[in-house]
Amino acid sequence: MLVRTDLRGRTLTTAQLRAAMPRGGSDPSAVMDKVAALVQDIHKHGASAALSYGEKFDGIRPTSVRVPAAVIDAALDSTDDAVKDALNEAIRRIRMVHAAQRPDRHTVTVVPGGTVTEKWIPVGRVGLYVPGGKAVYPSSVVMNVVPAQEAGVQSLVVASPPQTDNDGWPHPTILAACALLGVEEVWAVGGAQAVALLAYGGVDTDDATVLEPVDLVTGPGNVFVTAAKRLVRGVVGIDAEAGPSEIAVLADQTANPTFVAADMVSQAEHDPLAASVLITDSEELADAVDMYIDTEAGKDVTAERINTALAGPQSGIILVDDMEQGLQVVNAYAAEHLEIHTADAATLADRVQSAGAIFVGSYSPVPLGDYAAGSNHVLPTCGSARYNAGLSTYTFLKPVHLIDYNEEALLGIADAIQTLASEEVLPAHGTSLEVRKQAAAARQQP
Repeated sequence: MLVRTDLRGRTLTTAQLRAAMPRGGSDPSAVMDKVAALVQDIHKHGASAALSYGEKFDGIRPTSVRVPAAVIDAALDSTDDAVKDALNEAIRRIRMVHAAQRPDRHTVTVVPGGTVTEKWIPVGRVGLYVPGGKAVYPSSVVMNVVPAQEAGVQSLVVASPPQTDNDGWPHPTILAACALLGVEEVWAVGGAQAVALLAYGGVDTDDATVLEPVDLVTGPGNVFVTAAKRLVRGVVGIDAEAGPSEIAVLADQTANPTFVAADMVSQAEHDPLAASVLITDSEELADAVDMYIDTEAGKDVTAERINTALAGPQSGIILVDDMEQGLQVVNAYAAEHLEIHTADAATLADRVQSAGAIFVGSYSPVPLGDYAAGSNHVLPTCGSARYNAGLSTYTFLKPVHLIDYNEEALLGIADAIQTLASEEVLPAHGTSLEVRKQAAAARQQP
């Protein structure tokens, strides 16, 4: 049985609610010293160091960091047609959603002769990390590449770990997804060493191919990847520090317990540290979900991973008085993935304030979003959905203001600016306005 937390009949503060939530996860600070040494080594020695760490951690050393075009083409040719069709349909749907996110340039006339225009500039070069440890994630290629392309990024590289079964290159399905998206630059580097090499760049094994550093690193990964992203933040931008996958399900007595339990199990198979949490006001539903998990969770090839995750402190069932209290718990937990299985799912979904993505009703399960809903599956974890958003076209865009005032418009606000500059004891700021006022006055002299 999943561990139960009974909040019924209790009025809790926000702090108490957060403390009551099932939490696990991993702490990047625990591996920071080791990863810091790795990052510094790659900063100093570049590609050769990255390949050496790959040999140590992944068990193989590719002949180069950059995957040859022929290897990418061969991977696409060898991929099953059904897989290619599925990827192409996922790409089509995800591209539709992310294309619609592109913001328009707009101008505000603050005063006559004074405008502020906001335009959006794509990040120059991005590094997109795709894990390759416990599973193969071509879907993560799509989720990272499509929004970058829709933002207008002109230079991007996908990094994914070398595989012993693939002559040291990333998994063929990863390479096939890259080919379908038109990605030509792929690096056979994984883990923290990939993040470091993306941040600092280097020269490939042929001493001629320059591995250009990126401006932004995105994509999920394990605790070592997260630690490396924390260490290089500032040298480059990062999207977020990703933790283990998590699902919360808000459900009442109308929910189908088989649907709920199956979805909780599906997220548990990502990682032994993955979190699956049910929030409900129905003990009958909680009992039925427990029964399904007890009888069905051990049947898949990923059973060991699933059962470890469901038995961990990060998973459980939270009993609440009603859906109002359920919403309080949902917002305190701030799940990466939130499913709502209630009689009024759409209404409750509109009231949720903190979640990475919200899946509304019985026929919008998280695996739909993992692959082909059109939404993005790179989402905030570990409660960070309270203040952070998932990967999107916006991630790869920089809003920049163009300030354009003529003389009359500037002089109209000059006194106010000088007053504020004086208040902040920044006299040179005031002088910047004063010299312009004097120049205008001199022109008006007969």
